[in-house]
Amino acid sequence: MNATARQARDWVPAAAVFILAIAVWQGSIAAFHIQQFLLPKPTAIVSSFWNERHTLWPAGWMTFQEALGGFVGGSLIGMAVATLVSRFKIVGTALMPIAIAANAIPIIAFAPIFNVWFNPLSPHSKMAISGVLCFLPVMVNTLRGLQSASPRQIELMRSYAASDVEIWRRVRVPTALPFVFTALKVASVLAMIGAVVGEYFGGSFNALGVLIRSKAQVFQFETAWAGILVASLLGIALYAAVALAERLIVRWAPETRDS
Repeated sequence: MNATARQARDWVPAAAVFILAIAVWQGSIAAFHIQQFLLPKPTAIVSSFWNERHTLWPAGWMTFQEALGGFVGGSLIGMAVATLVSRFKIVGTALMPIAIAANAIPIIAFAPIFNVWFNPLSPHSKMAISGVLCFLPVMVNTLRGLQSASPRQIELMRSYAASDVEIWRRVRVPTALPFVFTALKVASVLAMIGAVVGEYFGGSFNALGVLIRSKAQVFQFETAWAGILVASLLGIALYAAVALAERLIVRWAPETRDS
């Protein structure tokens, strides 16, 4: 069986579950007379998604840019800190408790504070929120990857008089890449969540989180759910971009070749 057929076969269960869930959703509303403010019909959400596309997609694009900025910034800082911690143990002893404590705080507690630090209408506060969410998973996985290098490989490199920089570049980084991309895929989803949640506490009027909140307040719940659908699609797009980059860069990993 070729790769394309195998990929199609792997998607069949997910597609079947999705179709079943939508059918149960639509049928439950009719069977139990669920009110629209509790759960709109999928058909109504899709209709609003199409009718309001000229409003939803620009708002989604603004929020996506905020999420992307936070994703890139938080991930780069996470990888940089992991590199320092793997090289200098004392740095890890000092920074790890702070990093864990920062990520243990609910994101809704950070959002008002960051809006005070930055202009609430500026995208920087939402980028900061997304960056905080992305930082810890990327840092922890990168550190684990850098520390997973085979001692035999390192010893072999040292027998060739390789420097620490060469060992880091030729052994530790290739070993860490699968771990890094696993973290980046998690962070890509968290970044979109952080941006939308940040906008609930203040943001531009044409941002997706503000639009979802305002539509729910005026009882246009199908449009609010359509905004959630846009956020989901953009989050999936970012995840897919990271997965594609993983497939192109980490070609030697068995799970990457099989995907």
